[in-house]
Amino acid sequence: MDVLIQALVPVFGLILLGQFLRRIQFPGDGFWPMAERFTYYVLFPPMLLYKLGSAHIPASAYGDVALIVVGMGLSMTLVLALVQWFARWPGPVFSSVYQGAIRFNTFVGLASAGLLMGDDGLSLFAVAVAINVPMLNLLCILMFSVVVGQGRPKLSSVVRTIVTNPLIIGSVSGALWGYLGIGFHPVFARFLEPLSSMGLPLGLLTVGAGLQLKGMRSASTPFLVSTALKLVAFPFIAAGLAWWVGVEGLLLQVVVLLAALPTASSAYILARQLGGDATLMAGIVSGQTLLAIFIMPLMLGLLG
Repeated sequence: MDVLIQALVPVFGLILLGQFLRRIQFPGDGFWPMAERFTYYVLFPPMLLYKLGSAHIPASAYGDVALIVVGMGLSMTLVLALVQWFARWPGPVFSSVYQGAIRFNTFVGLASAGLLMGDDGLSLFAVAVAINVPMLNLLCILMFSVVVGQGRPKLSSVVRTIVTNPLIIGSVSGALWGYLGIGFHPVFARFLEPLSSMGLPLGLLTVGAGLQLKGMRSASTPFLVSTALKLVAFPFIAAGLAWWVGVEGLLLQVVVLLAALPTASSAYILARQLGGDATLMAGIVSGQTLLAIFIMPLMLGLLG
């Protein structure tokens, strides 16, 4: 447990530092949205290409990751449908509960995987990202269409969003690069390595800067349910699926980490665009990120 805490303290320390800097308005409110875009589009794809392209992942691991990740998404969707059958929340409220319980913060996940499990764990986590992000996007869009019925996007728009996602581009390119054993020329490697080192710290600072703590004032039953499902129930579901498939060791740690992460900050944007409860979503994002400081080490120590 001490090792887990020591590895995760820098992750959440950078998040809290980002929130502090945002509150004192340094270096300025206009800086943080641009820093997030810069990290997302410029720093993360080279990092994923470099880490995955340098890794030596067994071919069987790709199939195991895909099976477990898809199983996680479908299992939690069934759990949430059952919860909604009893709760009968309005569509916008349920949409925020759903996103809060099933999505994950990629920045926090990549940083945690790198610090806890090294480059091999980071590479396996990147493979999970490449599979999980398209699936979750499709599930969330379908959910909004069913329970909210506003702003239904065209299938072509959804597909375009997925295939142009820089995390998908970086992960898939890196996985192919590593699978083919191309390797990196020393000059190219020395170009990619500093970009890789810059991405995670800046990404975590932007996560902290983006927290909307005011949204936590309206904490309610939907907030508590979504948070309990995401931070506590989901890791147990992931571990159960991994054990059922026969996965252990590093891959088990990766899927438990994936499930134990707080929800994605981008869930707030989707809630605003498609008619969800954006205020509730902001509270869920902020609350889960802060609570994960204490709950993630417990889940990883118990199940990982």
